[in-house]
Amino acid sequence: MRVVVAACLLAAAVLAGCASPMNAMNLAPGMPREEVIARAGPPARVWPQPNGGQRLQYTMMPWGYYAFMVDLDAGGRVVQARQVMSPREFYRIETDRWTREDVEREFGPPARIDAVTSWQGPVYTYRWYEPGQGPMFWFIYFDPRGVVRRHHQSMEYINGPSDRR
Repeated sequence: MRVVVAACLLAAAVLAGCASPMNAMNLAPGMPREEVIARAGPPARVWPQPNGGQRLQYTMMPWGYYAFMVDLDAGGRVVQARQVMSPREFYRIETDRWTREDVEREFGPPARIDAVTSWQGPVYTYRWYEPGQGPMFWFIYFDPRGVVRRHHQSMEYINGPSDRR
């Protein structure tokens, strides 16, 4: 019994440590940039915003399922913080309009960048988790000029049962 309890406590501690970027979701509007960084750590990337503010990106890519965008106003205070690895967010992508820069500004760096023989351009892969379905991929196909030409979701079978024997 003690071994089971100890294993559960260890698993909880490991998960809590891995989840530190998730603290970005608990950031209140108006919180100063310094406090965001004190709570969530240094961002993976910082993007300038049109209003003179900044977007701080916290991502768990390439192996995690979450990415958080923390938008700051020109004064360095939180406007909003949100988790962006979700279909609702991915469906905002505008085919034939968004570029690689737009995608990386909105979602952070991808888990992978691939090339396939049937497509002339890079394919970004983002990982996300769909409750009730499990781990998923979102693929974004760019043309050689870096413009989004299509995007779609797919199931991730990396942790699924193997039917190959």
